[in-house]
Amino acid sequence: MYTEIRLAGFGGQGIGLAGVLLGRAAALYGGLEAVMTQAYGPEARGGASSANLVLADEPIDYPFVQQPDILVAMSQEAYTKFRPTAKPEALVLIDTELVTPFAEDVVQAIPATRLAEGMGRRIVANVIMVGFFTRQTGFLAREAVEQAVRESLRPKLVPLNLKALAIGYEYE
Repeated sequence: MYTEIRLAGFGGQGIGLAGVLLGRAAALYGGLEAVMTQAYGPEARGGASSANLVLADEPIDYPFVQQPDILVAMSQEAYTKFRPTAKPEALVLIDTELVTPFAEDVVQAIPATRLAEGMGRRIVANVIMVGFFTRQTGFLAREAVEQAVRESLRPKLVPLNLKALAIGYEYE
């Protein structure tokens, strides 16, 4: 198993944290090898942001994502920029509130931002997407991702984020 994943959106959406949660879940609790790199624009908020993960069941020789097997797009700019770089048959996950896919593209969609707003905390849209990713890909056990949330976030933020993860995971 060797999978390249690109999570992309704009600064302030927590794209880097989403990558950290998935990478930690894979490497520490999922029995996989994981490498993550990040890229972001110079703006503090609103600029382009991406987290790139390589997951494998053996040591990873090259740490950079070249042609993603999975693309997670949480902004239109990210989708438009990165969809052409992903494999044609890539699994594409989008936030329906912020992304309109190309007419010919097959995507899996969740209204992550709207669901987060329904929780009263738009900032957890990224963790809702992590839950959705976990369910759609099947790479990681839900428990592994929950453990990554518990150990990556300050204790007072854990309950909210575990709830967000559950909402994304259980979304149909």
